[in-house]
Amino acid sequence: MPKLLLSSETDTLDLNEIMDTGLGYQAKTGVTGFGLPPVSVQWLEGAGDGATFRRRRVLTRDIDIPLEILARDRRHLQELTDRLALALAGRCTLTLLDDDGTTWTTDVYRTGGGEYAYGADTIGEREFQTVITFRSPDPYWTFSEAQIRYIGGESAGSFLNNLVKVEVSASQAIGEIQLDNSGNAEAYPIWEIAGPGVRFLAVSPDGERLAWSGRLLANERLTIDTRKGTVVDQDGNNRYAELEEAPRFWTVKPGLSTATAQLEDITTASKITCSWRPRKWMVI
Repeated sequence: MPKLLLSSETDTLDLNEIMDTGLGYQAKTGVTGFGLPPVSVQWLEGAGDGATFRRRRVLTRDIDIPLEILARDRRHLQELTDRLALALAGRCTLTLLDDDGTTWTTDVYRTGGGEYAYGADTIGEREFQTVITFRSPDPYWTFSEAQIRYIGGESAGSFLNNLVKVEVSASQAIGEIQLDNSGNAEAYPIWEIAGPGVRFLAVSPDGERLAWSGRLLANERLTIDTRKGTVVDQDGNNRYAELEEAPRFWTVKPGLSTATAQLEDITTASKITCSWRPRKWMVI
């Protein structure tokens, strides 16, 4: 069965610990918020009957976790509650760990809960029960393993890895990239371009264009994060202004599809890397 972990910057709490070892933390029956996230739908109402759909926006996800703590004695209970309070003080990550070792994660912040009724939820000796309420700003769950595709590189073999077709000349590398999104929500690719090279172009399966008209020298790198909408080089300098007009930060849709990418004025050291992490609307 899957296991739930709660991680902060400095600690990780196993929320299946009582089941595994007899002491510690345990997420109890009644966890909510792992299903479909809420959406806000906008409608255009006219003079006639009904309405016309305008657009939909996926909202933040709220998660409630009933939690039990079982300790050796009163002192140990105080240590475990202190550890929980420290973990919940800032940004946390909820991780659903499956039996095969793969994980789905979402970042969360505590928005409420943590109260208890003395005499019912605890008597301050060995047991403590409460409900923690979290909010996830990203309503999707993200897969642990990134999918990575390459065009270019030092060896001839790397031109062929994960590519349907690649054309290479003395000054240009063009590849058709097989995109495989095993999730059920759109994923955002991150493009990393290693120089030398000029005029990077990535075209989605639907024909959307993401074009950068700058130049990279040898040993220079450019990173385009399509989710954040950022374009920076190896020194952290903002190179967004070198994008061509009306750039499309397109996504990788669920299932199999094919995109193309190219870079001009290259050498054998030039390389294009495309990576993305599949996402899901809900986990179980």
